[in-house]
Amino acid sequence: MTNTKFPHGMTRRGLLKSGMAMTAAGLILPAGMARAQAEPKRGGVFRIGLGHGSTTDSYDPGLWEQLYVQTFAAARVNYLIEIAADGNLVPELAESWESADGMTWVFKIREGVSFHSGKPMTPDDVLASLNFHRGDASTSAVKPFFDPVTDIKVDGQNVVVTLNAANADFPYLMSDYHLPVLPSAEGKIDPNTSDGTGGYIVESYEPGVQATMNRNPNYWKADRAHFDQIIMLTILDPAARLNALMTGEVDLIDQVDPASIALLESRGVSKILSVSGNAHYVFPMDARAAPFSDNHVRLALKYAFDRQELVDKILAGHGSVSNDNPIGPANRYFYAEMEAKTYDPDKAKFHLKEAGMDKLEVTLSAANAAFSGAVDAAVLMSEKAAAAGITINVDRVPDDGYWDNVWMKKPFAASYWGGRPVEDQMFTTAYTSGAEWNESFWSNEAFDKLLVAARSELDDAKRREMYQEMQRLVSFEGSTIIPMYNNYVMAVANSVGTPEKISANWNLDGFRAVERWWFS
Repeated sequence: MTNTKFPHGMTRRGLLKSGMAMTAAGLILPAGMARAQAEPKRGGVFRIGLGHGSTTDSYDPGLWEQLYVQTFAAARVNYLIEIAADGNLVPELAESWESADGMTWVFKIREGVSFHSGKPMTPDDVLASLNFHRGDASTSAVKPFFDPVTDIKVDGQNVVVTLNAANADFPYLMSDYHLPVLPSAEGKIDPNTSDGTGGYIVESYEPGVQATMNRNPNYWKADRAHFDQIIMLTILDPAARLNALMTGEVDLIDQVDPASIALLESRGVSKILSVSGNAHYVFPMDARAAPFSDNHVRLALKYAFDRQELVDKILAGHGSVSNDNPIGPANRYFYAEMEAKTYDPDKAKFHLKEAGMDKLEVTLSAANAAFSGAVDAAVLMSEKAAAAGITINVDRVPDDGYWDNVWMKKPFAASYWGGRPVEDQMFTTAYTSGAEWNESFWSNEAFDKLLVAARSELDDAKRREMYQEMQRLVSFEGSTIIPMYNNYVMAVANSVGTPEKISANWNLDGFRAVERWWFS
């Protein structure tokens, strides 16, 4: 295998080796916000109020789609690999992993770990957990991850995964939140089990309302899971979430409205955490349905609003402008030099004319369940679009049930993505043809071919060119408006202690506030 050089002196062969030293080929995510280090303490009831959660949520890992179930999972289960707060891969249920060629990956499975039920965790459980997401019958959102997988087998204490082509980023895929290790029986897992190997055991769970979990007394990580109990509440209304924190009913809230930050700070009862990464707010358009099936219509809409205005008014500066690009500044192959789109009503009119139109009327469905400020963002877009002859009718839909009744149901709607640590993971999950979570139903043959080719390309310069061309295709030919990268803005009670570095790969410290934080 070619020993291709990477930034920081890392070689491709070095990337394929595992363990604590494995760094993502020069991809270092923002470390988050530096905070005073304090010694973790054990005890207390940690109450979390989240602007997510639905009565249709389930235990099925292939269906997890928003922050509530993602954080609920992080408390209950473990994965083969964890992404640390500094962006590096670290062992979790896989003690190590390695590959000589990028095609055959060997994961050594940790011994001495038990599920909450008392059943020992074995390589057979790992095999069944991964196989759950494979095959034509799978309904998992990460089924595309396994399309290149030709074989998974157990070899002693190892699980061996064979791909049809080299993919140096494959270990990152194994950290995805859809891929917990669950107990198996007769070669299969029960996707609706509450059992897991994580730090907390489920006491009760009412989807869309509340989950209560107690600390696992036999947790194999001695330095994690500090709280005695965790209570997670679904509080969809931003004002109610804010009030719950200020009155001491909860200790942590997500999706803090930037306009409320000054109020919170004046009360002195909480701290604001604003962490930048690759998260982004989006407005997918159904590429199968007129008028969005015409790329000139899509481009007209992309030029018909002011991106900086959204960053200033919706994010209050807690984020940055995006050029309809799901790959963020923290990604290794981010295309910073790509031609930028700015508010240009004349250019929007030009593309309408190319589509055979002199005006356009569309409906944009939005709720703050999609992201904090989604409705206001839609209104701002509507106001600016009028100058281009475009009427955007904003349909404010209910927060409750948004992800079941609106997302991927309505042809033009609000959504959000936490970003992904590597380009392949983001593109495979949301932009490849036929992917379960390709929310705009976009299909582009050139994009799909590049995605497959880039996975096994060993020349770093060529790989960069491929990923940047994919970013251009998504930006200028894709059917998703991506106006801004958003910081993760959280508020936490002064009584809560956090690590010195807070992860930027996902919200709530990579979903792991439940495991990494404590009462100080």
